[in-house]
Formats: sequence, structure tokens, C-alpha cells
Amino acid sequence: MAKSDQKKLTPAQKAKAEADELKVVARNRRATHDYFIEDKLEVGLVLTGTEVKALRMGRASLSEAWVEIYEGEAWLRQANIPEYFLGTWTNHAPTRKRKLLMHRDEILKWGMKSQAKGYTIVPLELYFIKGRAKLMIGLGRGKQQWDKRQALREAQDKREAQREMQRYAKGIR
Repeated sequence: MAKSDQKKLTPAQKAKAEADELKVVARNRRATHDYFIEDKLEVGLVLTGTEVKALRMGRASLSEAWVEIYEGEAWLRQANIPEYFLGTWTNHAPTRKRKLLMHRDEILKWGMKSQAKGYTIVPLELYFIKGRAKLMIGLGRGKQQWDKRQALREAQDKREAQREMQRYAKGIR
């Protein structure tokens, strides 16, 4: 593409493009260590104003959180969004349960899958996209202790192989 074909973005267009980017607030790294993630789904969250402000400051933790389906509704439990420090008496409870926005057929499908032995729904990532808070959830099957050790061993072997290939490429032997 020639330079004459490229258009220069206005400051408003730059700001919109920046606002539309994916901004990760929290990741649940233990989820991939403790579970085999077999399916993923992006869902919305019902949040209060101070929760959104705390999330925009990058404050959240999903390490102890899980998703439960109860009476046809999906709920995020034990996700820690600390109180907004500039908030007043309208501040939220940090670990309150939060409703997830899913279609009814998705709730039924994921509810049936999570009832199978060894399966659970775990939150993987909390992020903003196009100004809206979204949660990536995954259907996880629990790993045994030997599975976790094997995964760590494979990751370590992969790192060592990568390191050796870099050393070889640089000519260090």
C-alpha cells in the first residue's frame, strides 16, 4: 500500500482505537495449572459503578473464584474486586457474588457439562473490550498431581530446548 493511500488518524480516531483495545485486568494462572481447559466462552458481568472504577485501575483477583449455575442463572463467586478507595458509602463488597450475562441455552449447556464428575467452570481472564467488562470462562477437568508434574516437566524441557536453539543460532557452543 502506498503512503498516499494511508490516512492519518485524527486524535478522536486514535482515542477510539485505544479504547476499543483489549485491556486485561486479571488472569487466573492457577486455572491452567489445576485444570485441563476443554471449552471457553466470553461472558458479560453485572457490576456496580465502584466495581467498574476499581477494575479500570487494574485491581482484581480471580485466583479463588469459581462459577456456579443456580436456578437458571450463572454467578461468579469469590472473585475479589477490592473496594474503590475514592468511593463513599456506596462502595461494594469485595467478594460478593456477581451475575454473569449468558444466553439461556448457554447456561443450560454449560450447566449440564459442569455436572459431570471432575468438571467445573473456572474464570480464566477478566478484561475490558470496547469499554465493557468481559470474563472468559472455561470448562475445566481437574488434573491429578502427576498431570501437574508432567506439565511442569514439559514446560521446563521446552524452555531448555528454546534456550539451546538460541545459543546455537548465536554461534555459542
